[in-house]
Amino acid sequence: MARYVFVTGGVVSALGKGIVAASRGLSVSAQKFDPYLNVDPGTMSPFQHGEVFVTEDGAETDLDIGHYERFVDENLSRNASHTAGAIWDAVLRKERKGEFLGATVQVIPHITNEIKARIRRAEKVSPADVVISEIGGTVGDIESLPFLEAIRQFRREVGPENVVHLHVTLVPFIEAAGELKTKPTQHSVNELRRIGIHPDVVVCRSTEPLSDDIREKIALFADVDRDAVIGCPDVPDVYLVPEILQAEGLDTLVCEKLGLETPPADLGEWHDLVERTRELREDVEIALVGKYVKLHDAYLSVHEALKHAGVHAGCRVHMRWVDAENMSYEEAVRELERADGVLVPGGFGSRGWEGKILACRVAREQEIPYLGICLGMHVAVSEFARHVCGLDGANSTEMDPETPFPVIDLLPEQKEIEDLGGTMRLGAQAVELEEGTRAREAYGEPVVHERHRHRYEVNNELRQSLVDAGLVVSGTFQDGRLVEVIELPEHPWFVASQFHPEFKSRPTRPAPLFREFVAAALARQRARRAVSAAVRTG
Repeated sequence: MARYVFVTGGVVSALGKGIVAASRGLSVSAQKFDPYLNVDPGTMSPFQHGEVFVTEDGAETDLDIGHYERFVDENLSRNASHTAGAIWDAVLRKERKGEFLGATVQVIPHITNEIKARIRRAEKVSPADVVISEIGGTVGDIESLPFLEAIRQFRREVGPENVVHLHVTLVPFIEAAGELKTKPTQHSVNELRRIGIHPDVVVCRSTEPLSDDIREKIALFADVDRDAVIGCPDVPDVYLVPEILQAEGLDTLVCEKLGLETPPADLGEWHDLVERTRELREDVEIALVGKYVKLHDAYLSVHEALKHAGVHAGCRVHMRWVDAENMSYEEAVRELERADGVLVPGGFGSRGWEGKILACRVAREQEIPYLGICLGMHVAVSEFARHVCGLDGANSTEMDPETPFPVIDLLPEQKEIEDLGGTMRLGAQAVELEEGTRAREAYGEPVVHERHRHRYEVNNELRQSLVDAGLVVSGTFQDGRLVEVIELPEHPWFVASQFHPEFKSRPTRPAPLFREFVAAALARQRARRAVSAAVRTG
């Protein structure tokens, strides 16, 4: 029988519950319950909720699922992400079909039963030693109450010896008092206990390490053992968290409480990663040109994939966030000519579109390494069509439905779709790579499976014009039916993909396109340093 760990949060969100949940090296199945009423995050603005992470089977999920995949190193599925909206939708569909036999449909037991069924489903779909379920939001939220009630009932049904409740709280440092304060943790735990859940472990997020006195005080008020108060101070890099939690004894404590007899966690590969991270000596600067640059979580997986590639190359990757809106060509040149690489990530809508076109043009003309992802490929194709092919006004019909040269257009099967949620081309699909191209060289194999999230594609009616002008189509789908990767062979490194390689990047196995992009950026950095040194000595 599987064991279950439930991770809850108190006082404020964004405490890092997802990192805590994903840090254990057991055979685990991880899932996230979000209390908002959207069926999934697919139609939510990144300004509201950060990036939308896409799983192998095409589910649009919370960004924490990306953390789980990167830490646990497993491809998760739609069974890893559940929202209140999806749960209510499932229950109401059953009611419409008469499955409740005329009963009055209520939060208890119908909604809570659906939540518990989804917790059990995670273990059935992917058998594991432990199912870790994170409850999003904070204790005390009205929206979170059905989830907390469900996990309270669940412990009773499967037996308390098979469940651990792990509560993540904030222990703030008050500058004026010069000390950490435990009152928010006390209130949070009291609220959880009022609901009927007694935490077994309290993980304390703080800016400073916890003193013995603070630990004793929290243990007393939370009614847990002193060893069950786990410190999790802020660290400069998220990949340092597992070592801290292991040093605090969290893994051993959870295993003991669940009656799991396991050897000590083997974090050898993770320790090697952390050591390599600490030994980085060189720096590269990547200009990320987008429209959500004020909220970095909107591009979280891209940021992480660049970090992975940097560790592999032996360099620190510094992001320069460039707002694509209202940027002139001259401003784009000034902004980007000192960058080591230019990256245009995925996105939707026309805001910042022309600024991204300018950034791509500068990268192409100034021979700056360029990586385009999804919309970034549409940008590259449109820019090439305008300024190399001479197709004046070439565009995506997403941005200009009346463009004279629609080099990017909706797939025919997308044109009749009205609903926005879950109707795109989603999930992992086969990409065939051409021999002798940079994409094939990067992956080292003829067919790869990468994740997609888009509606628009390169228009095959204008594709030959682009190829005749020198654009190389190096990756396709379904025997060449759709363009997946384009590149410019005469450029130091200019590649763009229709898919999102960042979703499959891992700390110890960087995504191939990111790995080669960062390597090209580092080569540019070294060449410029060599020129500067020659000028100084000459």
